[in-house]
Amino acid sequence: MTSEEIHPLQPFLPEEAKLLMLGSFPPQKKRWVMDFYYPNFNNDMWRIMGIIFFNDKNYFLNEAQKAFCRESIINFLIQKKIALFDTATIIRRLNDNASDKFLEIVKSTNIKDLLNRIPHCTTIVTTGQKATDILIRQFDIEEPKMGESIAFFHDQRSMRFYRMPSSSRAYPLKLESKAGIYRKMFEAISI
Repeated sequence: MTSEEIHPLQPFLPEEAKLLMLGSFPPQKKRWVMDFYYPNFNNDMWRIMGIIFFNDKNYFLNEAQKAFCRESIINFLIQKKIALFDTATIIRRLNDNASDKFLEIVKSTNIKDLLNRIPHCTTIVTTGQKATDILIRQFDIEEPKMGESIAFFHDQRSMRFYRMPSSSRAYPLKLESKAGIYRKMFEAISI
């Protein structure tokens, strides 16, 4: 039996966060190029953000070091009021990779508790199917189509939930197409 892994990062919850982005779980540390979310250099989340907000897929990259610019990313997220965490806090890897398909969730994140820590948040985004499955179970809501959203309530707070494509290169959609889907969501919520 494979050993359990505890989430290695604390939730990133800027005080004024309006948006909570949820993945499933970080890749193995050996794949990290920075100590923060979406740390795998082959994951395109920070390239997607670069395209949308700076018209430059390399905006958050340090190509010379094959790494991401962590401090620039953190400053950007605080400015844009974006919080980050994952939907699993303890997992088992059933295969030696980062694929959601081979993650066994031992303990899910209590997403309602996260939302209570960011009272200005009115939008949740999931960036993969496993994260989506956990969220819809916890809130007993329908799953929207890819790139679309549904409205729901959390403690009398009007919320919107967007189901977005994975930023993993394993997800079969071109970077520019993924950025276009994310751009529509950011425009709709005025970020």
